[in-house]
Amino acid sequence: MGDLAADAQLTPTGDGTFTATMSRDWEIWGPNGGYMAAFALDAARAVSSRARPANATVHFLGAASFDAPIEVTATVQRATRQATSVHVRIDQQGKAVLAAMVWAVDAGIEGLDHDDAPTPDVADWRDLPTMAERIAADPDATPSRYGFWDNFEQRPTTWLGASAWEARDLGPALYENWMRFASPPASDEWAQAARLLLLVDLGAWPSIGRRHRTEVWMAPSIDVSCEFHHLDPTDDWCLLQGTSPAARDGLIGSHQRVWNERGDLVASGISHLLCRRIG
Repeated sequence: MGDLAADAQLTPTGDGTFTATMSRDWEIWGPNGGYMAAFALDAARAVSSRARPANATVHFLGAASFDAPIEVTATVQRATRQATSVHVRIDQQGKAVLAAMVWAVDAGIEGLDHDDAPTPDVADWRDLPTMAERIAADPDATPSRYGFWDNFEQRPTTWLGASAWEARDLGPALYENWMRFASPPASDEWAQAARLLLLVDLGAWPSIGRRHRTEVWMAPSIDVSCEFHHLDPTDDWCLLQGTSPAARDGLIGSHQRVWNERGDLVASGISHLLCRRIG
């Protein structure tokens, strides 16, 4: 089990440059994209000195490896009285693997206030079995081979057993899952944002499995953009909703939203996945 804040820490090497070693606790088709993006957020935090991020837009440029350290470079593009735009680039062994743009802002900015995104009509997490309990009760189910999923406790809002999943009727691309990180709560708004960005990056592919038979396909993210609406480090359980309005020409479009258990929309985003046939 990993701890995202500890596993995405950077070591400064110069003015706006850093290095880091990645943890295999976040492995799924290689280093998870949201985990890689957490390094970009930490670099933006360091050079902006702002209270919290407002948005992160990330392009995944290449497959990273756990076998070598990464080099991270963060550059301030523009700074105003209340906000700073930061460009972050991550390289590994001379190859670019990620580029990100992050807007960071001060705390307590006066502005308009509304939340018109009610929580989906699903059961409360307290009334749902955990993923581990679901798998233990299904003689045909097997745990994921990726230790990545050990970083969360999950309570899916719907469930098909292993045999029913094989024979499932295809329907809308919709995935809803209550999730919380198994590690201790986030220490501040930046650490909470890294968690939410990782969840937003997660929501696309599971929704596709409700719409298509995906056994011969994989679809890594090529980009993700996340808006951070409400950053409360004490938030624990979050409801992740992933949908896909369209897929065509090898690209899968997706929309993700995350609510806390009080019903606040805390983050929302979009991402593209690029289909690859397995084998």
